[in-house]
Amino acid sequence: MQINKILHAGLLCLLTYCSWAQQSGGNLFGTVQSSEGELLPGASIILSDHGRGTFTDQQGRYSLRQIKTGKYTVVISFIGYQKISRQVYIPAGTPVRMDIILKPEANELNAVSVIGRTEVQEVNRQSFNVTAIDAKQLYNSTLDLSSALDRVSGVRVRESGGVGSSFNLSLNGFSGNRIRYFIDGVPMDNFGSSFQINNIPINVAERLEVYKGVVPIWLGSDALGGAINIVTGDRSRNFVDASYSYGSFSTHRAVFNAALTSKNGFTLRLNAFKNHSENNYKVTVDAADIYTGAYKPNTTVRRFHDTYHNETVIASVGVVGKKFADQLLLGVTLGKNYKELQTGARMVAVFGGWHRRGTIVMPTLKYRKADLIKGLDVTVNANYNLGNERNIDTLSARFDWYGNSKPNPNGEGRGRSLSKYGNNNGLVTATANYKLSDRHAIALSNAFSTFYRKGTDAFNESFTRGPVRPRLNKNVLGLGYTYDLKDQWSMSVFGKYLHQHTPGQTAFDKIGFGVAASYFVKPGLQLKASFERANRLPEANELFGDVELVQGNPALKPEQSQNINAGVSYGFSAAKDHRFLINANAIYRYSDNFIYSRFNQNQSALVLDNLDGVFTLGGEGEVRYSYKKRLSAGATLTWQHLQNRQQYVFDSNGNRVLSPVYKDQMPNIPYLFGNADASVTIKDPGRKGSVLNIGYNLLYVHAFWLYWPSRGGEKLSIPQQLSHDINAVYSLADGRYNIGLEVRNITDRRLYDNFSLQKPGRGFYLNLRYFFNSFTI
Repeated sequence: MQINKILHAGLLCLLTYCSWAQQSGGNLFGTVQSSEGELLPGASIILSDHGRGTFTDQQGRYSLRQIKTGKYTVVISFIGYQKISRQVYIPAGTPVRMDIILKPEANELNAVSVIGRTEVQEVNRQSFNVTAIDAKQLYNSTLDLSSALDRVSGVRVRESGGVGSSFNLSLNGFSGNRIRYFIDGVPMDNFGSSFQINNIPINVAERLEVYKGVVPIWLGSDALGGAINIVTGDRSRNFVDASYSYGSFSTHRAVFNAALTSKNGFTLRLNAFKNHSENNYKVTVDAADIYTGAYKPNTTVRRFHDTYHNETVIASVGVVGKKFADQLLLGVTLGKNYKELQTGARMVAVFGGWHRRGTIVMPTLKYRKADLIKGLDVTVNANYNLGNERNIDTLSARFDWYGNSKPNPNGEGRGRSLSKYGNNNGLVTATANYKLSDRHAIALSNAFSTFYRKGTDAFNESFTRGPVRPRLNKNVLGLGYTYDLKDQWSMSVFGKYLHQHTPGQTAFDKIGFGVAASYFVKPGLQLKASFERANRLPEANELFGDVELVQGNPALKPEQSQNINAGVSYGFSAAKDHRFLINANAIYRYSDNFIYSRFNQNQSALVLDNLDGVFTLGGEGEVRYSYKKRLSAGATLTWQHLQNRQQYVFDSNGNRVLSPVYKDQMPNIPYLFGNADASVTIKDPGRKGSVLNIGYNLLYVHAFWLYWPSRGGEKLSIPQQLSHDINAVYSLADGRYNIGLEVRNITDRRLYDNFSLQKPGRGFYLNLRYFFNSFTI
């Protein structure tokens, strides 16, 4: 029925335009956006008295020309939002601007749902295996981006501790640098330690796009196993969004987002956030007194050297909606962080004087223009990180888990460090998309990045010096063609050329290609399939180390993988107002020169190395249900089998022998995990315009191997984990004032991730948020 209405309105628009085009009159134009400031493409604007109408474009803009002088009733509608009517007078020869704000039919504040939002639906209908979630529904929570991603099927975010700890995201079996991160399509490879997805609050994003396996070329990178694109939106509007939260372990989070856009297109945008936590939660360890030597297994102690805080400001100024540019912004990202390090790669190593500091100083340029010439859309982005990192441990002492320290004049263990270095790197990306017709389009993209590390260490004269200089240049060139028969089937074919070199050392040239196709059996039933021969070049931190817990290996080879995805998505209504969505995907991967991490000789740090081959087979499923936007529930489950296919290794004498771990399950990688959520929304509790949302989340991770299963009789594994979270959000004045309460890990279970590093226990959090966007300049 909705499609018929849209077709009918489009026909009316065409007929009225043809009949009135030669008559003189005024023009009506403007934008349509949601009450939360999201520009709404595809919204309907109709002059009800005359049947004339149009739709908003991808930037939420509309225009009606050559309207006869007079008074009109304008009806504005959009799926999922309340329809409104406005009276407007059109004078002769004078353009009239009317910007519209639509309110949603109901507020869904805490459920991660892929049902309902048009932008999210459009992303999910691509040929690629992609899942998009609406971040705006989580604005009243204390989640960061990584916590939101942890609720997506096939995704497992693994952290080494609490707030600000190192993290590793696993996506369909691939993890680490095989997964690339983007903000509005711009790679985050050079953002440094002060700007990572586990310290960025959810309020910075409008939606999150998770590409699993095959990655479209407009995300210019050498991603091997998938990509995360953080979409912040155009934000060419006037609003203020501020929140503050406080919780367990002295955790504070503050977020401030604002934008000002004048009628002539001048815009100023600001995002600022701060995180702080003592991370002094309890852990259970095997502890030994450093003075008496008394050993106590399974002892409960508090972390005493794990404070973290960071502050970040993202500011930009420019113009929007001009003939020469839809968007032209000059900006800067400024930030700093401080992180104490409590343990090494395992919890048997205890530190009490080691900490890290980092800064980001990144000027940026963003340019976008649709129809630069008819059918040609162009995007250019550039940035350069001038920030630095500091790695500090000047105490010559050993520590135990009780906080005791003992002088260590011989420098046994980690040794002292006082380094200051810059991972200075730049990035330039450009994308051109040319629409040959309604069905045919070609795209060209290029991403060039450069890396150079320079610094000193007062206790290590050879720091950043050696046989390989820490310098790297990389370029990724992509070309693609898309055929799209809208709402029926589509296909994309693409190729990539990758080049990387270390001046005076090594150089790599790789070619990759792929294809993705989608077919709609009927409007709610979509089939997808994709294939890619993907390449990933070793990163700077893998070749040269990260100056902390990862040792460099300049002999690393590029990875290559054959990726196959097949999936089905079915959305339907079983009865009135009862909606269901079912997603299922199967994956196949075979990777050569697979880069994996292992302990160094004394198990104090990690070393990266290549495996000849790793075979991956897996599947994921998701089921969601909603009723009248009052009730939402869903569950996901992921299974993946990663098998070592390196048959032969060399022993200590240099002889080629059969590997004792041949065909073993890859260690320290979860193979069965899932989550579930449910939320109830109650309208007008207490007073009109208020909303109460109560939500629940569950996380399940099956036990998995910590080491190779075939290594002797030592059957160590990371235990099964089950975590429960609950939350409640009360909103007043149509979402202007919001109060949120959260309890995470209600049952206070022991939760582990990387190499059995323990994460925080039960925590309580309060979040206060204010949102206002009803002003103009």
